[in-house]
Amino acid sequence: MGTAANAAPAPSTPVELDRVQVQGHRQAYATPATRSATKTDAALQDVPQAVSIVTAEVIRDLGITNLADALRILPGVGVAQGEGNRDAPILRGIATTADLFIDGMRDDVQYVRDIYNVERVEVLKGPNAMIFGHGGAGGIINRVTKVADRDRHREVSLQAGSFGRRRVTFDAGESTGDTTAFRVTGLLEDSESFRDGFALRRDGINPTFRWDASEATRLTFGYERFHDRRVADRGVPSMRLVGIDRPVEVDPHTFFGSAAQSPVEARVDALTMLVEHRLSSGASLRNQTRWADYGKFYQNVYPSGTARGADGALQAVLGAYNNRTDRRNLFNQTDVTIRLGNGAVTHTLLGGFEFGRQDTSNLRMTGTFPANLCAGRVQTAAACVPVSNPRYDRPVTFAPSATDARNRSEARVAAVYLQDQVELSPQWQAIIGARFDRFDVDFLNERNGERIASRDSLWSPRVGLVWKPIAPLSVYTSYSVTYLPRAGEQLSSLSARTRSFDPEKFRNMEVGAKWEMRPGLLFTAAAYRLDRSNVVAPDPVDATRSILVDGQRNEGIELEMAGRVTERWDVLAGYAYQEGVLTKRLSALEPAGTRLAQLPRHSASLWNRYALSPRWSIGAGLTYRGQSFAALPSAGPLPNRTVLAPYTRIDAGLYYRTSERLRVQLNVENLLDRKYFASAHTNDNISPGSPRAVYVGMTLDF
Repeated sequence: MGTAANAAPAPSTPVELDRVQVQGHRQAYATPATRSATKTDAALQDVPQAVSIVTAEVIRDLGITNLADALRILPGVGVAQGEGNRDAPILRGIATTADLFIDGMRDDVQYVRDIYNVERVEVLKGPNAMIFGHGGAGGIINRVTKVADRDRHREVSLQAGSFGRRRVTFDAGESTGDTTAFRVTGLLEDSESFRDGFALRRDGINPTFRWDASEATRLTFGYERFHDRRVADRGVPSMRLVGIDRPVEVDPHTFFGSAAQSPVEARVDALTMLVEHRLSSGASLRNQTRWADYGKFYQNVYPSGTARGADGALQAVLGAYNNRTDRRNLFNQTDVTIRLGNGAVTHTLLGGFEFGRQDTSNLRMTGTFPANLCAGRVQTAAACVPVSNPRYDRPVTFAPSATDARNRSEARVAAVYLQDQVELSPQWQAIIGARFDRFDVDFLNERNGERIASRDSLWSPRVGLVWKPIAPLSVYTSYSVTYLPRAGEQLSSLSARTRSFDPEKFRNMEVGAKWEMRPGLLFTAAAYRLDRSNVVAPDPVDATRSILVDGQRNEGIELEMAGRVTERWDVLAGYAYQEGVLTKRLSALEPAGTRLAQLPRHSASLWNRYALSPRWSIGAGLTYRGQSFAALPSAGPLPNRTVLAPYTRIDAGLYYRTSERLRVQLNVENLLDRKYFASAHTNDNISPGSPRAVYVGMTLDF
């Protein structure tokens, strides 16, 4: 939902307040500018970091319905399983569930995000703490939403196809007077999946209202109600072999556990207000507030491993638990932008502050099974089922255990930041900025009444230099820092043992180049080194103590091309080479040199759309992911790692515009019907990729 974090005021009329360079390329695969990376309107060529953007046209052409599928097509970005109940992106080898933003405001609760109200998805690579605050070590993901903009919008989209997909979205808006406008986007979906027993029901509505109070002032109000209900599907377990594990070989449709006892429900209610004002001096003021109330419950009866039965047959070991999280977020950001200088050197100064509060409660319960013979003993903590028929139909009882989480936390942030974008000459630009955060967390363990507090003062610098030897080409270098406080990204990891430790620290060095090959076609290359320090590890001298070490290094190269090659041919292509290892021993199962999970050395994606005529277009592309490990080594007699084999998936599309108002499209995913494993959560939660799927879509403008 949103208040147009990408929009910026212009000096004259209310209408001009809403115009950004991006609008000129709304129907293309490339976007020339962004506000998110610097909080000022900046051409991508002037931003000294890698930025990947999935535009509305790409979303529509590929038939994308959720955030995860939008991310899979970008270089250096992966998507983990998320236990079947949340988004779990991996950015430059750093897994996260909280570095997610909407119109520049934090949206960090664990749930599965739809994109029915999204204009584009922006991925800013590397630490971005100077703009977005703590976290975001590998990057951040920002959804820019559709808001009231005084244009006329009348669109209904239908999608149906394989595995029971049924989905409708709408987008309606227009001016209601000389100074007011509205826009409403909505969603209703009732779908199934190729996985047995899976069901998905979700609905959302996001109205926004705009009021041009004067020629210099504009207000935008928004509200979103989003509701997602689904089955938690945690995939298949792995077979224990000597030296290596592999996912069990079963039909991709096979569900392990109990779909009926694995419900997920997420609810989001959010209100936003954006005030933009142009001062008489030419400076601009921007204030944005977001209040959001989240409710999330998930329960799963899931595969936790494999074992041999008394007859030697392979069995799946099932576990069970449920978890409820409630959170209320309130954030307010104020930015002032001033442009100075009219000679050879010009400055774009940004100053601002942010205040926020997050109140969170967590409750977890463990599942107990009827007594059964499992893994060589009679027990109730787990249940064993044959791999050949792993559906579990008996009831599971859920109750708090002695170690289950039951806690509350209150997190408060107060931050101030300052940034200067300096144009030294037509060829040279620099960006220098810093942010100071005061981040306080009060944590209550309701199981034992223990209260724990942490107080962190965080300085996050950012510097970058851009050189333009010729107009279409920019070369850059940059350095940035971010931190992850000990409360963790979900504010629930604080303990008496860790509260006194400094936050984890991430430092990123990056060099790159951006080349506008022709108007509307941008090629980007980036090389980076991301170091993680202040990692908790056992003291090699005293095993009862912990110490902080420089524990991880991620390095990589990313290549991306996006935009219009010819008047008929649009392309989005990317490649990433990534290395990530632990540089110090973190535990017995995590020695130095251990390669990070779900980080293939090589990955690539390609999508093309070609217009055969004014009415007919075709699309084709592929996704490649090299071999990777599902997770870090598992404990047990064979501390192995499950290997995810490399795969290539080919997709295709066919588009027909019957008239100016009606567009029909056919999308085929996994055209060659290859079997593959798409993602993982642990070594025993591996998600099969979908078999061939065919979807028909229709969009009507009225």
